Amino acid sequence: MAASAPPERRPITDLHGVGPRQAERLGRLGVTTVADLLFHLPLRYQDRTRVLPLGSLRPGDEAVIEAEVVQAGTHDGRRRSLLARVADGTGWLTLRWFYFGPGLQRSLVPGARGRWFGEVRTGPTGLEMVHPEAMKEGEGDALTPIYPATEGLTQPALRTLMERALPAAAELADPLAGEGDDLPELATALQTIHRPPPEADTEALLEGTHPARRRLAFEELVARQIGLRRLRAAAGAHAAPPLAPTGRLTNALLASLPFNLTAAQERVAAEIRADLGEAHPMQRLVQGDVGSGKTVVAALAALQAVEAGWQVAVMAPTEILAEQHRASFQAWCEPLGLEVAWLSGRDRGDSRRAAAEAVASGRAAIAVGTHALFQEGMAFHDLGLVIIDEQHRFGVHQRLALREKGGGEGRWPHQLIMTATPIPRTLAQSAYADLDVSVIDERPPGRTPVETVAVPDSRRPEVVERVGRACAEGRQAYWVCTLIEESEASAAQAAEQTAAELGEALPTLHVGLVHGRLRPEEKEAVMAAFKAGELDLLVATTVIEVGVDVPNASLMIIENPERLGLAQLHQLRGRVGRGSAKSSCVLLYHGPLSENAGQRLAVMRESDDGFTIARHDLALRGSGEVLGTRQTGVAGLRAADLQRDADLLPAVQQRADALLERPEAAEVLERRWLPEGERYAAV
Repeated sequence: MAASAPPERRPITDLHGVGPRQAERLGRLGVTTVADLLFHLPLRYQDRTRVLPLGSLRPGDEAVIEAEVVQAGTHDGRRRSLLARVADGTGWLTLRWFYFGPGLQRSLVPGARGRWFGEVRTGPTGLEMVHPEAMKEGEGDALTPIYPATEGLTQPALRTLMERALPAAAELADPLAGEGDDLPELATALQTIHRPPPEADTEALLEGTHPARRRLAFEELVARQIGLRRLRAAAGAHAAPPLAPTGRLTNALLASLPFNLTAAQERVAAEIRADLGEAHPMQRLVQGDVGSGKTVVAALAALQAVEAGWQVAVMAPTEILAEQHRASFQAWCEPLGLEVAWLSGRDRGDSRRAAAEAVASGRAAIAVGTHALFQEGMAFHDLGLVIIDEQHRFGVHQRLALREKGGGEGRWPHQLIMTATPIPRTLAQSAYADLDVSVIDERPPGRTPVETVAVPDSRRPEVVERVGRACAEGRQAYWVCTLIEESEASAAQAAEQTAAELGEALPTLHVGLVHGRLRPEEKEAVMAAFKAGELDLLVATTVIEVGVDVPNASLMIIENPERLGLAQLHQLRGRVGRGSAKSSCVLLYHGPLSENAGQRLAVMRESDDGFTIARHDLALRGSGEVLGTRQTGVAGLRAADLQRDADLLPAVQQRADALLERPEAAEVLERRWLPEGERYAAV
């Protein structure tokens, strides 16, 4: 393709130095055109503007040094390496390369001066830098961008390619140009982001508040708003079966419950009831704090669908959570004469065939399961409602695959989505513009607040004694081991070791163990034994974060809570306080705590309200984390942060309204900022 083609249509191989191998590496980053590269934005910046004296360096520092080579040569150890000892009058340092060529060797002669950048670490003979980056004359006058990378694609290579691509920024389509915003033009913003000039406001760039960053954030938020609204419009244009309520099954369930619904549950149930009666698909998100009673509201929706003669699919992301829903739906629905089918990924053979046949024939009114519900070969007789719990753990294509199971005769099933991750209202409106949002903001009576204390791990023996006393009084306890940064194998090993130690320290207790490396049936057997009261103490990794309901468990110990975010800590704590007994959570931390970790533990001690905790989580981590892929299913924002850029949202809504009247301009922004799965989810 000619170089005169717009950057959106110029393949990345048009850039000098990009052959097939480099193009394949860039493709792994989603970069296939010159425009893609221009919108491959820095993750952060390194401040290479200050040279640090060698005598001031400490392990872990990222630093620019300027020094003289004292001696250099190769070293034939376990791995052959090139070493250079350098000094600057305040101290000395070793530079080490495992991969090097003759040119580098020739440059490292005694007396030669150089400037290098790298991370300082402790080596065999003192401080060293491994594979430091040599800095050219004039480099380091401004901030240095650090990009998302992949194997075989280094930061210097990415910066060189960006230098070659930047002239094409002036040729990019700019649907937001000339609209009167007090923000720089697109080409200027990209130039500043990728190559900050020496006079740029360094602090604003590092914090993401520079006008150039806000220009790109604004464009991305507009694109996301357009995409979500088009998704909503596409869903609304489809037909869905109107599920008129008769009350035959729902009233029977309500009469059988040993409790009354809260006012919040009744309000949300009424919103869902009205939606299900419409002839277009319900698209409703129900947010509810841990223990707020979302499942019974979902069961009422399911029974309304069955009353109207339609089937229901209930999907959860993990075996443990799906099993919990299976138990609830069977307990509530089977006494009403309904068959509840169970489909999980591990089921094979006769039981799987029997469940699939019950669903396909329509004999099973409700199907509960994991991803097995939307796999090829799985068919529904008349799917009218899809209930998805913790939807952020499923990909777009997985959710669409389940919806399409009910897509016969041009109809879509209604969708009810549940999450126990509270999201502040402003963010929910932006992140879920394709959904109606309901909030269950009331705790059922009988649920007691969980008293939370933070205790240093130097007092571990006291905590172990407390567990022994609680279990001796007939209560049950959790002990959660967190090794978030390590492998699943390491976490499992830590949990096994902890279970052995606690079994030895508390020999009269029955101790169970659950971790991610157990087979699903093993996990379920242990959980069933704990729920039945056959185990006093359950040692677990964070696999118990959701989906475990044991009212007799009233004590939770979380080891190393400083390694977890507030949302996850709150989810874990929600496993206790589910009965009427006074419940406690002990955060057994390893000091000294960072300022951020100290703030998180303080929030946990002071509040057990999920929405309060979500607001604090947002303030401490920013919406890029709280609304990251793992948390909500909103693909990670590249330029914007919904908390930091909240003041842009009113203008974003207005601009999205205007651009929806200009489909070609809207399409430009969607292609630029939205992943392909989101762009075509409405098709």
